[in-house]
Amino acid sequence: MKKLVSAVAIACIVVLCFSTSAMSQRQKTIKVGINAPMTGDIPKVGEGSKYAAEMWLEDVTAAGGIEVGGVKYPVELIVEDNESKAESAVTANTKMITQDDVLIIIGPQSSKQAVPAGDVANNYETPMISPWSTNPATTADRPFVFRGCFLDPFQGPVLANFITEEFGFTKAAVLYDVASDYPKGLAEFFKAAWEEKHGEGSVVAYESFTTKDTDFSSQLTKIIRSGAEVLFTPQYYNEVALIVNQAKDLGWDKPIVGSDSWGSAETVELCGEACYGSFFSTHYAAAGAQGATKEFIDRYNEKYGYVPDDVAALTWDSLGLAQAAIEGAGELTGDIKKDRRAVRDALAKVENFEGITGNMTFTEEGDPQKCAVIVKISDTGAYEFYKSICP
Repeated sequence: MKKLVSAVAIACIVVLCFSTSAMSQRQKTIKVGINAPMTGDIPKVGEGSKYAAEMWLEDVTAAGGIEVGGVKYPVELIVEDNESKAESAVTANTKMITQDDVLIIIGPQSSKQAVPAGDVANNYETPMISPWSTNPATTADRPFVFRGCFLDPFQGPVLANFITEEFGFTKAAVLYDVASDYPKGLAEFFKAAWEEKHGEGSVVAYESFTTKDTDFSSQLTKIIRSGAEVLFTPQYYNEVALIVNQAKDLGWDKPIVGSDSWGSAETVELCGEACYGSFFSTHYAAAGAQGATKEFIDRYNEKYGYVPDDVAALTWDSLGLAQAAIEGAGELTGDIKKDRRAVRDALAKVENFEGITGNMTFTEEGDPQKCAVIVKISDTGAYEFYKSICP
């Protein structure tokens, strides 16, 4: 009997040791997930996300980790490729949450992936920050989902007001991808804002296409014949070049205005001189930047060989927000569910965060209140600050 009791006691001690060891192991490393399009239609967006994350990790590692409750924890990045697909973004979030035990997720960037991936994060009660998704549905009724950028209900009126004040136009055309959440949503917000200013029917052409289309001649011909004075197209860099050049080839000689999806350096590289002189709304302007923003740009440029776009800058800010929330969680218990909730609660309380894309204080919906920047593409292809427009 004594031998049996001793054996049971030893077994309990062994189990306890393994349990304690597992808990300790979990506490030793903070895992941060990165859900980004490393392949697919917009790989440059994924590249900028990954590079910014690597720079952030360098700084955290150099500091000895992230300090929480007086203890410094090393940090590991878990990078998952969402292939620019909604279903892959969902799979990536599910894996990082259920298998990798990430504490927080940064991304996805595009609304098409961020909206469904945000549903997964919220259901698993895991904090997620989308740096670049401006669609309201990303955070709506999702207390665990946040973003690092302004929203389309703000960006649409910003662009409508800017075009009106800058050019004095009253007739606009819109060309957008009907199968993608971001351009579809922003096109709708722009149209509503424009018609509120200029009357019903003042958007004289409202043309759409489907993802992966490459010939826009039919839509552009209708736009040219409509009498529109300006074309607004909220598309990604791979489509902007095609749209702008095809429009010019068909005889369009009026302004083409874009949105924050134009912010990649690839836009000008692919579009060339056809995009010179164009305006777009975005989150920051690299040309003429100062302070911490310039430091980030110079360091990124030196390390990777090109000026970072708004995606990289927003990813940097989102990681800074994540770090502030982790530090503000008070302690890490080793219970991943409790720790995720503590980080979420700390993130919701962040006020006046000084990011390189602007200061941020979150609303109850997890959205930051911040300004938009209007950028002009110069005659040399540089993204020049033109003006700032705040809520």
